[in-house]
Amino acid sequence: MTEQILQLATDKQGDLTLLQMTDTHLYSEPDGELLGVNTRDSFLAVMEAVLAQSQQYQAVLATGDISQDHTEASYRVFTEQAKKLSAPCFWLPGNHDFQPALQTEFAAAGISACKHIISEYWQLVLLDTQVVGVPHGQVSEQQLGFLKRALGQYPDKHALVLLHHHSVPAGCAWLDQHSLKNADDLFAVLAQHDNANTLLCGHIHQTMDKQYQGVRLLATPSTCIQFKPNSDDFALDQQEPGWRYLTLKANGEVDTQVHRLIDAGFVPDANATGY
Repeated sequence: MTEQILQLATDKQGDLTLLQMTDTHLYSEPDGELLGVNTRDSFLAVMEAVLAQSQQYQAVLATGDISQDHTEASYRVFTEQAKKLSAPCFWLPGNHDFQPALQTEFAAAGISACKHIISEYWQLVLLDTQVVGVPHGQVSEQQLGFLKRALGQYPDKHALVLLHHHSVPAGCAWLDQHSLKNADDLFAVLAQHDNANTLLCGHIHQTMDKQYQGVRLLATPSTCIQFKPNSDDFALDQQEPGWRYLTLKANGEVDTQVHRLIDAGFVPDANATGY
């Protein structure tokens, strides 16, 4: 099997800078709300802030749960905004996504379905961890094989592996039951490849930055609601929507910053007991 590979140019310093936006949970209708937050309005506010920053980046990463209602129209909201960004967009599905509609709209917008991207010093591998109909994730044998081939094909390039689900506990008991169920299989593959040093995910609607078995694990806030860290039971955070920049350095280091809206008023329903 031969997978498509795309190449990205770095900046003049040899760095590859990425913009990650995740868990937009968009609806087809403009008034669609998730736990008291209008997800389209919050996404548009994030987009406005990103465009105002004038940050230079070579790719945009959409790491799942793009839609909440599975409609083509909801994905079209995302693609119309993605066209305003100054770099190509790459995506992977989350547990809430309906892939037939996602693929149709993204293809119509000219957004690549490529899951293996290379640059001078780095490669990006985007994995599908969706298990249809349930919130937890799993890396299939097919996806593990794809990862092995990608890492083995370019052993001289540092690797950023992207997935929707978190691979180690985030510290929220209610959320950790919906993590990646066969994370050991994933880390067994990574352990065989010294070039695979960073995992990036969404799903947990909060920031994470920790080390596990020699791999740096990063998670990024949602562009809508936030889950309260270190909560055994379901709880929403009052922090604003966010996004992340990552700069992949030639020496394998990753410089990264999470940004959030400021006083934007996207406060969730404090009485919500789940979703």
